[in-house]
Amino acid sequence: MSALARLATAPAGRRGKWVALAVWLLVLVLGGLLAGRLEEVQTNDVESFLPAEAESVQALELQRAAGSDALPAVVLYERPGGLTPDDLAAVTADREAALAAVEVEGQAPPPIPSPDGEAVQLVLPLGADDGFALGEDVQELRALVQSSPDGGTRDDGLSVWVTGPGGLQGDFLDVFETIDSTLLLATAAIVVVVLLVTYRSPVLWLLPLVSVAAAEISSRGLVVLLADGAGLVVNGQSAAILSVLVFGAGTDYALLLVSRYREELRILEDRHEAMAVALRQAGPAVLASGGTVVAAMLCLLVADDAAVRGLGPVAAVGITMAMASMLTFLPALLVLVGRPAFWPFVPRHGALHDETATAWGRLGTRVGRRPRFVWVTTTAVLAALWLGLSTLDAGGLSNEQQFRGTAESIAGEEALARHYPVGTSTPLNVLSTTGDAEALAAVLEDDPGVASVVPVGPVGEAVQVDAVLADPADSDAAYATVERLRTTFDDADPAALVGGTTALNLDVQDIAQRDRAVIIPLVLVVVLLIIVVLLRSLAAPVLLLLTTVLSFGAALGLSALLFQHVLGIDSADSSFPLFAFIFLVALGVDYNIFLMTRAREETARLGTRPGMVRALAVTGGVITSAGVVLAATFSVLGVLPLTFLTQLGLAVALGVLLDALVVRSILVPALVLDIGPRTWWPSRLAREGSGSLPAARPHEMA
Repeated sequence: MSALARLATAPAGRRGKWVALAVWLLVLVLGGLLAGRLEEVQTNDVESFLPAEAESVQALELQRAAGSDALPAVVLYERPGGLTPDDLAAVTADREAALAAVEVEGQAPPPIPSPDGEAVQLVLPLGADDGFALGEDVQELRALVQSSPDGGTRDDGLSVWVTGPGGLQGDFLDVFETIDSTLLLATAAIVVVVLLVTYRSPVLWLLPLVSVAAAEISSRGLVVLLADGAGLVVNGQSAAILSVLVFGAGTDYALLLVSRYREELRILEDRHEAMAVALRQAGPAVLASGGTVVAAMLCLLVADDAAVRGLGPVAAVGITMAMASMLTFLPALLVLVGRPAFWPFVPRHGALHDETATAWGRLGTRVGRRPRFVWVTTTAVLAALWLGLSTLDAGGLSNEQQFRGTAESIAGEEALARHYPVGTSTPLNVLSTTGDAEALAAVLEDDPGVASVVPVGPVGEAVQVDAVLADPADSDAAYATVERLRTTFDDADPAALVGGTTALNLDVQDIAQRDRAVIIPLVLVVVLLIIVVLLRSLAAPVLLLLTTVLSFGAALGLSALLFQHVLGIDSADSSFPLFAFIFLVALGVDYNIFLMTRAREETARLGTRPGMVRALAVTGGVITSAGVVLAATFSVLGVLPLTFLTQLGLAVALGVLLDALVVRSILVPALVLDIGPRTWWPSRLAREGSGSLPAARPHEMA
């Protein structure tokens, strides 16, 4: 045995298992000390995700250079029928109390009554240099003014909301503050249930769960180190996805290893030897699967959107630690406990059976009778689901659509729109270093999308004029106004930068389109090359990649229909297609690798067609279980009140189930059975059909 092989199987050894357990104990202690700081290193403000050359970021830098780093929170008071003098006195008292309680940048303007006399607003420019501090200020402000999401009436009869950009940011941060504990508990509960159903053992489920928990804790600690030492951008979304990804993928790898270990326990009497064989046989598939996901995630490093770019290393760390735990910690635990871990269904030495007689073996036999009909029909059904993509609008979610349910900032925006021009709380910030306020105002007043112009004055080396939009700040019409004004100022004298919340969101959408165009082809090429190396073939990898893309489009099309007709949302975040593609392609390839590495192993002994049937028979159950686990863990994202994560979780869950139950169990076997040995072209298996290894192992003869 080579030194590399001995190292790979060391956790299965009589002494090696104790070394592996000791190392993981140390990793858990160190990781646990850091993992709790994950929230502290998160950055959740939109502008931090944009490149420095984005126009909205350049405008923001001009403001910050002048010492202005504020995000306005708007406290809106409403009394249908008209405000009373006592109401105005209460608002003034609240303003004084708020100025003493929260951090305010610069001067806060006096209360601004509405033209109809039924509302008044306080604009408080909150310090935004520390995202979580801003969130705490918003919470304190809401407690002070006794606001509520539904605009509940205070004792004095006023309805109050805290809204505006500061209120919206506060609502996001409020979700992210509880996201870790909520997801961890829900994900762990689902994994426990699935493992109990899969193994039907009161003991065995605990070992993968402990192993995946170790991977999750250590990966969080590593992410904190990268954020502190390498400037990695981590936000609430990537932190949430990290937990789900580690639990889902880690459990998948555990299922594959435990399945092969149980198989070997029936052949070999010594549990250490059985685990060593399982690691040699299943280990390469786990490494290839995880390596493919890591490579795909690292492709995100070329993204311009820092939120997307930051997800790449975060996810890669999670998958790496999941692989490490499942190939070292879990084997040591399994060998330590021994066969009793499987009680009451303990695999006995010599208790051999024919896996091809199982339901999955019978499915492979049925598919083999008419493979061309099966793959043509399956392909047609999946292709038909692509039609749902015509209903997918990934142009971005409006503020109202960002949350499932009604957040206070959204209810406040609706109330603002009843009494003020729609763009009052989120004006455009137009800044120029070469012109004056009158010249800027003249250009803005000529644009039909601008309702009013508010000169702000000098901002450091620049002059700022705010433009109140005639349309909602998150509407297509508002985005069109920003694009039109930027074109106008590019050609005008003086030149100016157009910034503000609407401009920031537009830049995010534009960058998302660029990232999709660059990253999707790159991921496809990287994944294809990895499968070529793994299978030592060209035909099979192309075939597998095409089925993965087919499955991705079908899942996205079906998801779009469900978004519209079940969730009642006809839009998606601009980053949704890229995130869905990354997870569905990278994770879908896992099941291809699980199936086809075993098919190649069996083909070398039995030939392509019987090898494919046997590969499906022995991996069908584990692939299905893995698919259910991964789909269930991603569906946990739906417990969070954020539309983007709900949509992503639903799309990935649907795609994984299609992959595991249809593509990997029916479509790929049918294609291989129809194409035959040519599947392995140009390797020797394509020429010989069966290999030079012994015809069968004992358990294949039962």
